[in-house]
Amino acid sequence: MSPRKIQQKKAPAMPGSPAPEHPAPRRPRTKKTVAILSRKRSLYSTRRLVSAIRARGHRPLVLDTLRCCLLLAQGAPRMTYRGVEIRGVDVVVPRIGASITAYGLAVVNHFEMMGVPVLNPPTSIARSRDKLRALQFLSASGLDIPRTVMAHDRSNVRRLVEEVGGLPVIIKLIKGTQGVGVMIAHTLPEVQTILDTFWDLGQEIVLQEFVAESEGRDVRALVVGRRVVGAMRRKAKKGEFRSNIHRGGEGQAIELPPAYTEAAVRAASIVGLEVAGVDMLEGHAGPRLMEINSSPGFEGLERATGQDIAGEIIEHALTYAELKASAPRLSRT
Repeated sequence: MSPRKIQQKKAPAMPGSPAPEHPAPRRPRTKKTVAILSRKRSLYSTRRLVSAIRARGHRPLVLDTLRCCLLLAQGAPRMTYRGVEIRGVDVVVPRIGASITAYGLAVVNHFEMMGVPVLNPPTSIARSRDKLRALQFLSASGLDIPRTVMAHDRSNVRRLVEEVGGLPVIIKLIKGTQGVGVMIAHTLPEVQTILDTFWDLGQEIVLQEFVAESEGRDVRALVVGRRVVGAMRRKAKKGEFRSNIHRGGEGQAIELPPAYTEAAVRAASIVGLEVAGVDMLEGHAGPRLMEINSSPGFEGLERATGQDIAGEIIEHALTYAELKASAPRLSRT
């Protein structure tokens, strides 16, 4: 399979620089207020998004999701932040952590009720957070995924393991992130012990096929709109099977083959995300969709590729806001 360049403009990496340079705005725009839902202003992705907004002449507004107060009355949803009413927001970029998913979804939904465009709607964020639900959507749409089983039947673990291709087997928490709650089991007693432990704790888990040819590595593609704006191959550190950057994995920039680009864009579209990190395993027959993330971190990707990922996200957010603002006018003409 011959690789094809991703449709993107590469910014040269600056030696010793923590992030790529900001490109100039692509076209003049009316000044907008772009809200970022984030627990911490100091997080890399949040800082980069703020910088990208300012570089384009717009106003960033960082809101701690848990400090947003949602007010409801008949036909008049409102929101306050530290006692001050939120008004004049043109578009919202949600960065909702897994630990606050429920309240985060309520905040995102409230912005939509207030008529504010949100990059990644609440239904799509919720869909991506549930690993099994996301895989159900991807599988039903014809995308290749590792064989996956979810069950509560403790009586025949051997059969469950056979359904995903035998040992070793990957065991995952339904709502884990950054490699947390992902384990590998090499024997049936190991599988039984792990399953019993999680079930006794009331946790939902899935068993998944171990794709041997992709052991210790995967591909992360970041989709913005309907384009892949950056991609890297992640390799696990020695002694670790999880390739997540947060687990010590290393990222190397790659040019995606067409099949991988198409699969990543389709996956984001199927789940309904405008911004998505799509994780794929490199199977013998091509990409195998593993996971989709609605609030992908991109520090490792920016460092690996030298690309302005934050700028791509903000450019799309601004365009998205303009399209949403013009939609009512278009519908009346």
